[in-house]
Amino acid sequence: MNYKHIAQETLDAIGGKENVSAAAHCATRLRLVLHDEGKVNQAKLDSMDVVKGTFSTGGQFQVILGSGTVNEVYKELAVLTGISEMSTKDVTDAGAKKLNPLQRFVKMLSDIFVPIIPAIVAGGLLMGINNVLTAKDLFIAGKSLVEANPEMADLAALINTFANAAFVFLPILIGFSATQRFGGNPYLGAALGMLMVHPDLLNGYGYGAAVLAHKVPVWHIFGISIEKVGYQGSVLPVLASSYILAKTETALRRIVPSALDNLLTPLFTIFITGILTFTIVGPITRSAGNLLTGGLVWLYDSAGFIGGGLFGLIYAPIVITGMHHSFIAVETQLLADMAKTGGSFIFPIAAMSNVAQGAATLAVFLITKDKKVKGVASAAGISALLGITEPAMFGVNLKLRYPFIGAIIGAGAASAFITLYKVKAIALGAAGLPGIISIKPGTIVFYVIGMAISFAVSFAVTIVLAKRADKKTVNPSQREAA
Repeated sequence: MNYKHIAQETLDAIGGKENVSAAAHCATRLRLVLHDEGKVNQAKLDSMDVVKGTFSTGGQFQVILGSGTVNEVYKELAVLTGISEMSTKDVTDAGAKKLNPLQRFVKMLSDIFVPIIPAIVAGGLLMGINNVLTAKDLFIAGKSLVEANPEMADLAALINTFANAAFVFLPILIGFSATQRFGGNPYLGAALGMLMVHPDLLNGYGYGAAVLAHKVPVWHIFGISIEKVGYQGSVLPVLASSYILAKTETALRRIVPSALDNLLTPLFTIFITGILTFTIVGPITRSAGNLLTGGLVWLYDSAGFIGGGLFGLIYAPIVITGMHHSFIAVETQLLADMAKTGGSFIFPIAAMSNVAQGAATLAVFLITKDKKVKGVASAAGISALLGITEPAMFGVNLKLRYPFIGAIIGAGAASAFITLYKVKAIALGAAGLPGIISIKPGTIVFYVIGMAISFAVSFAVTIVLAKRADKKTVNPSQREAA
């Protein structure tokens, strides 16, 4: 394979080296920031056998080449453009400058929550295992596995402790990640999170009951009463407090003498932010978070299967815009407040959408005669079924359009079905076939049926639309001859 030739062809297709502002690569894709994406010759890129697909997101134009190939092509591209080695973070930062305010806000949420997803996923999946052990009627009529096998009780209790840790101490994880994102010392952010879940405070999960019983503990300081309440399982309070902490630290470092900086800046940063958190920021954002969560639950319960179907229908278009990254924050709150919400309704709908994209892509694999499309569709379709839809969506479905239409119809139908049966997730994970373990026991069967509906409808509709598309490409003289 002539990597230099491929790099030159790619460079010509994206508008030449003058159009390249920044470039890096990840495991499978060239990640480019272009001065003007309007100069891209999409037809030329599509005609290149080595190019598996392209898409634009987050201010970056990405070219899918595949693992191994992308490394070699990038080396040659760097030589041709004269751009020095850059990290994906450098390119991401460069691409962010091209985003509008809403896109920057979504990216900010993504930057904060994506790094902590592994901890939330681990906790959630352990919670799922605990539920499998303790749920009645799942394997034995009238009993749970623990009730039928008492020797497993302590194992279930141990797993439950492991599972709860990430959610009980969620403000510490968010405090670290958010403060780092806002430009502050992440360890001060973690300390702030610890302060918000300190055992001397009333546990946040018991706040509602304490209010009703008029037993909320308070500090009395100079005639001011400050509630001694923790923020277990909260998202908005720690996000807002982390922002204040980062900006307070930055401001103090400008005015505190360097000789006293390491001593006074952390002291005043934590003290000032802590006071603001418990007096103003925390109470206001706690109420806002409760309203947001309550509103989402009300909307889900009120809109019913029609609302679920509409959400499933538009989920993939939302993914195209990148706005789906903002759902991570919402899902984290839904999972953290599971006693009230029952889990996340977003994850199952995302899974229906991903399975639908995979089914539509596999339908293309079955019917297409184009060897390049067939090669991309086979791997991309399986990947989408497992929860990774980028290759399927951007490499096949959006290019041909009719598979994308088939996929969103299938996703809408399946999402309406699972919403009708209140299918919710108790953990984040791979939104697709492997997502079964993330689903609340008792609704797993409906989740599986939903995936079957998603696959079948998307596959069938894509084939029907493909036949219609083929008929439209036949010119009138050919129709008459036929």
